[in-house]
Amino acid sequence: MVVAVISDIVGSRALPDRAVAQRRLDDAIARVEHDLPLATRPLRITVGDEEQGVYASLDDALASLLLLRLALPDSIQCRFGLGVGEVRTVEVSASAIDDGPGWWAAREAIDTVHHMQQRAAPSARTWVVAAPGEDAVMHSVTSFANAYLLARDELVGAMSERTRRLVYGRCLRVTQRELAATEGITQPGVSQALAGAGAGAVIEGFFALRTGGRS
Repeated sequence: MVVAVISDIVGSRALPDRAVAQRRLDDAIARVEHDLPLATRPLRITVGDEEQGVYASLDDALASLLLLRLALPDSIQCRFGLGVGEVRTVEVSASAIDDGPGWWAAREAIDTVHHMQQRAAPSARTWVVAAPGEDAVMHSVTSFANAYLLARDELVGAMSERTRRLVYGRCLRVTQRELAATEGITQPGVSQALAGAGAGAVIEGFFALRTGGRS
């Protein structure tokens, strides 16, 4: 079992400079891969504003995509569809294409989150779908993951760009004192910003994904 990820940029057609936005997204992806290299195949652009990547586990994908959301500037937001299932490469003429239940599930997931944004959950950005061949346990796991993701996306979506930087740092165990020096604010200011944004739940959730809940 692996996790296929499809990502696209929210409102890409309305961006004032699509090329600049793509460079900033690529920089954020590279930063996350440098700081915490979890992807077996990092997100890379395929066509239009779509990126695709692969992770070895759902926990790895959820942790990495949280860091990516935190690393993005206010001007760029992404949606993520995660598909749990087999992925394979199909040779076509002189090239190869991605195929398999994992990719089909990822496509269903990103379509679902796009639909949810327009209706019941405007802050939703991430969704997981288990391919039909996965067992009942995995389908149950994805249900719990989606409940977690709805709450996580709501919290992250309400954060300022600075607060997201602070949460990113705390997820990587940078101290509040170090973050304060980097941001040019006081340590109590860092603490207040994190507390006011409900960041503790996001950070502890990240640690749970990485260490089984041992922070």
